[in-house]
Order: sequence, then structure tokens, then C-alpha cells
Amino acid sequence: MTVKHETPYPTVEFVIGKFVDWLKHRRELSEIRRMNRADFDTIAQDLRVSPDDLQRLVEAGPHSADEMPKMLEALGIDLEDLARTKPLLVRDMERVCGLCRDKAQCHSDLAAGTAAEHYKEYCPNAPTIEALGEPVRH
Repeated sequence: MTVKHETPYPTVEFVIGKFVDWLKHRRELSEIRRMNRADFDTIAQDLRVSPDDLQRLVEAGPHSADEMPKMLEALGIDLEDLARTKPLLVRDMERVCGLCRDKAQCHSDLAAGTAAEHYKEYCPNAPTIEALGEPVRH
């Protein structure tokens, strides 16, 4: 009799993956907290962000700006083209997105397909998006 190997439990794998990511992030935070303030400030200066913003971005984690590409796509803006023509602007938009406190509203609108209609109400990148003059679908 052969034993049939079924696919692993995707929910369990997802939870384990999230836990591993969380542990990794906690280790990274611990390393940064052990860093002396002068080194941390130098890194912030090299990245051209304030030390406070760098601290908040580190605490937010590596996926803190994952919504930005999705938002730009929902608005009909080609991120690759924008990154090619205005790389510093894209970097700044990622920083602003990473510091955003309205992630729940963003997630909800992106999932519902209503982001283009509502992003101006909460998105801290809205003025930049509007200044681009790019076509925005409504």
C-alpha cells in the first residue's frame, strides 16, 4: 500500500511564515536598538531621511510600503515607468507610504476596488499622485 502525500496545510504554513517573519523583524529591531545613536543618525543622513522617520520605518518592517505599488496600479499609473523616470520620487513615495497610519482604509479600498475613488481622503501620497498629472481612473 502506498501512502499518498497530500499538499501541506496552507493555513498552517502561512501562519508559520508570518511568525518566522515576525521573529526575524524582532531580531533586526534588537540589532538596531544596540546601535549607537551617532551611527544610526549617520545611516539616516546617508538615506536622506530623518532619524525619527528611519526609526518608524524600521519598526514598521520591510513590508511597510507594500500598498504603494497596488495603489498606483489601481490609479492606472505605471510604477516601472515612474521608477525609470523619477526614481527619487518613487523612493520618497515609498517612505511616505511606509509611514502612513491609514493602512486599514487603504487595504479595504484596494480589496473593494474603490481606491481610485477614495485615496485622496486618506493617502498621504495623494498630493504627489495628483501632481504627477498621470491618468487616474475613477
